[in-house]
Amino acid sequence: MIMAMTDERHELATTVRRLLQKHLPQSELRQLMSTDTAQHPKIWAYLADMGLLGLAIPEQYGGAGYGWSEVGVVLEEAGRALLCVPFYSTAVLATAALLAIEDTPAQADLLPGIAAGECIATVALSDDAGNWGTPGVAVRATYRQGTWRLEGHANYVLDGGSADIVLVPATSAAPNGGGVSLFVVDRSATGLNTTPVSTLDLTRKQTRLEFHGTPGRLIGSEGRAGNALETVKNVGVACLSAEQVGGAQRALELAVEYAKTRYQFGRPIGTFQAVKHMCADMLVEVELARSAAYHALWAADDSPEELPIAACIAKITCPEAYFSVAAQNIQVHGGIGFTWEHAAHLHLKRAKSGQLMLGDAIAHSADLADRIGIALV
Repeated sequence: MIMAMTDERHELATTVRRLLQKHLPQSELRQLMSTDTAQHPKIWAYLADMGLLGLAIPEQYGGAGYGWSEVGVVLEEAGRALLCVPFYSTAVLATAALLAIEDTPAQADLLPGIAAGECIATVALSDDAGNWGTPGVAVRATYRQGTWRLEGHANYVLDGGSADIVLVPATSAAPNGGGVSLFVVDRSATGLNTTPVSTLDLTRKQTRLEFHGTPGRLIGSEGRAGNALETVKNVGVACLSAEQVGGAQRALELAVEYAKTRYQFGRPIGTFQAVKHMCADMLVEVELARSAAYHALWAADDSPEELPIAACIAKITCPEAYFSVAAQNIQVHGGIGFTWEHAAHLHLKRAKSGQLMLGDAIAHSADLADRIGIALV
């Protein structure tokens, strides 16, 4: 089963594409790339007014009450446009964490602000090596004098410099400890230091967070956040895969458009057999990635027990397809594809960074093999 593109979802995609084409031209995108936070108040306000930030949030918390499939539709268009604003970190990672954790008061307190666009949020779930998951948690939590205090650091935190709140996994040092707990940390909290991280992909802002006795609010049960964070990772992969499909589709379109208009030896280069074959191969990779991404989104909404395997398949397939198509797009463009002014290299860099987010293909291949009972040698 895969996500079906209904008329309503087609209309959603069309609306988002028009919005981003109008308000995020490449000149605007490059201005955002040069900042530390990539904040664009106008686009953020539009996303909030259209209800896109709360698509997956239940109506009782101010959201639209849809699912991850609709979020995937938005992200596919965001991938086409190389959207910089913290939509993915807020509407996917943080929202998924709050929905997965068993803490109704925290959900009632935090989700309405996210849905209304009043609160930018993210999850600090990456270690110094870029590994995503609870084994690499480098933050410790201690309960003293009626307050939880955090010590340690988290690296490569998506949109950590612009987030109003950060959801921080930490190991507990309390008597009831063992396992990983989840804490909410406000941007203005004492002892929180943020440092922008220089990365290959300038359209994806990342931050190093350091905690020095920083107060945090425990959400959910102490030491019981592991399953919720695993859900965050799987939902995050499904939604990231949709974004990568959008980016790959746009890279394919750029290649085809150029092949039709670039003349060599008196005719369009698209008439040369080598270029035809290259574009045909790119199309196959895009459609294969689309199937994997849509299956993962369907599983996230309709078959949670299948999501871990579907997410692994999507993570193995979609980032590699995006990178391959983005690289071939540069080949079709030739010398101009290597220039700073052209968008081709932006897709290549976004594709490369996406290969490492939420675990690379090797890690997910091992996870998939373990889940289906295959021994890797």
